[in-house]
Amino acid sequence: MNKDELVTTVAQKTHMPKKTAEQLVSAAFETITEALSKDEKVTLVGFGTFAVRERAARLGKNPRTGETIPIKARKTPSFTAGKALKECLGEPR
Repeated sequence: MNKDELVTTVAQKTHMPKKTAEQLVSAAFETITEALSKDEKVTLVGFGTFAVRERAARLGKNPRTGETIPIKARKTPSFTAGKALKECLGEPR
């Protein structure tokens, strides 16, 4: 499912115009992005948690040349599924 399909589905389920649903979905994504950019967690109970994780600096390998290259430390977004989402997917506790 892509963003347009998500917007269409939200519009159908909420009986709102597609344009309003698109604004709602975009606002939700922007809000999550802004919170993560401030190193804040976003927890949606029953769905999951979005957070920022630190990746340590390490050595990697250039696949073409085999040369060892340094990879800088960086922050990456992460998502951890909540209990209700896991159960919905049939994952055991």
